[in-house]
Amino acid sequence: MVVALAAPLSQLVLSPGSAVTVSGLTWKHYQLALAELGDARTTRLTYHQGVLELRMPSLMHELINRLLGRIIFALAEELGLGIVDLGSTTWNREDLDQGIEPDSCFYIQHADRIQGLNPDIPANLPPDLAVEVDIASASGFKLAIYQALGVPEVWIYRKSQIQILDLRGSQIQSVECSLAFPAVTAGQLLRWIQLREIETDLTVVSAVRHFCQALSLPSDH
Repeated sequence: MVVALAAPLSQLVLSPGSAVTVSGLTWKHYQLALAELGDARTTRLTYHQGVLELRMPSLMHELINRLLGRIIFALAEELGLGIVDLGSTTWNREDLDQGIEPDSCFYIQHADRIQGLNPDIPANLPPDLAVEVDIASASGFKLAIYQALGVPEVWIYRKSQIQILDLRGSQIQSVECSLAFPAVTAGQLLRWIQLREIETDLTVVSAVRHFCQALSLPSDH
């Protein structure tokens, strides 16, 4: 739904699982919206060249997002990879007139460059992996934003399926294996998500750990 606002954004009430877009804005409007809404909010904002989307995650959205985050962390731990979890940190580029708040994002290949509790992250060092659970989103420009920011890989869950997207080239490509975790396929991610339908998060994390441990077994085991 696209609206023209006659009241402050802070007075806009969204139900869980819904999204609204506001058009005809400027970068300054976007920055004012971020300041007005503050950090202590449940909505997530996406801004693309004059269009602002506000999204209210649903219960299912958050369950899947957090599950994928746990899967990613378990993979990194078991495979001995560095990882920095920056959650839904706001990524802004005024020169691109774009900004986005991922459902989750991580530094993995470049985790060693993000040190301390308040790191100064260069504009040319985007996250290595972003996660989007596309249940409520009303916009179709998120992937273009990630690509413009230089994020190389996005996992996107929608319509009970998950895709691994490679954004490094001029064309966004759906690929079978993760760039951050080459042994992990989209099919394997989906099986872990489906396992959560009948089991708990801990069961899924345990399955991830067993998967990683099996990778290190001798081929004749």
